[in-house]
Amino acid sequence: MAMDPQREVSREVVMSLLEDAHWAPTHGLNQPWRFHVFASLAARTRLGEGLQAIYDEITPVAKHIDAKRTKLLTNLQHAPVVISVGARVVTGGKIPEWEEIAAVSCAVQNLMLSAHERGLGAYWSSPPVACGGEFTRWLGLEGTHRMMGLVYLGWPQSDQLPPPSTRGDLLDRVTWHDA
Repeated sequence: MAMDPQREVSREVVMSLLEDAHWAPTHGLNQPWRFHVFASLAARTRLGEGLQAIYDEITPVAKHIDAKRTKLLTNLQHAPVVISVGARVVTGGKIPEWEEIAAVSCAVQNLMLSAHERGLGAYWSSPPVACGGEFTRWLGLEGTHRMMGLVYLGWPQSDQLPPPSTRGDLLDRVTWHDA
C-alpha cells in the first residue's frame, strides 16, 4: 500500500495504537514488547543511516548489493511513522522465548488492526539488519532484547488503495476432533 509520507500521523494517534498493542495477551504479564517510534523525517533518516551502517558491517563485500543498501534508507521515507518492534526475553526464565515472541506478535497484530480501524495503512517488515543483535545495540538495548522488524504506518494515498486480499479455503486448515 502506498502511503502519503507528507501526511502526519499525530503522536496522539500513535500512542493510541500503542495502547491497543499494549493490551495483547502476555503470559505472566511480562509485557515483553518494546517499541521505538521514528516519526520525524530526521529520525527516520537517522534510522536509515543506522541500518545502512549495520548492513555495511554484517554484509561481506562480495555480497554487497547497492540497491538493497539504498532501500534501507529510501523505504523509511515512504511512511510518516516507522516503529521498531522488539521483545525483551529473559533466557532461562519461567516463560519460554517463543511465548514472549508470540506475545509481541499479538501486540503487533493489535496495533495493525487498530490502525486499520482508524483508516491508516500499516505493514510489518523484517529486513535482517533490523532483526539482529547489531540493531539491538544501535537502539541502545541490552542483549536480552530480540528485535522483530519494523512497522510502517501512514495514511494511504487514495489513488493507490490495494486490492482486497484473498485467502485459501479455511476448511483446508481446520481439523475437527469430535470424538
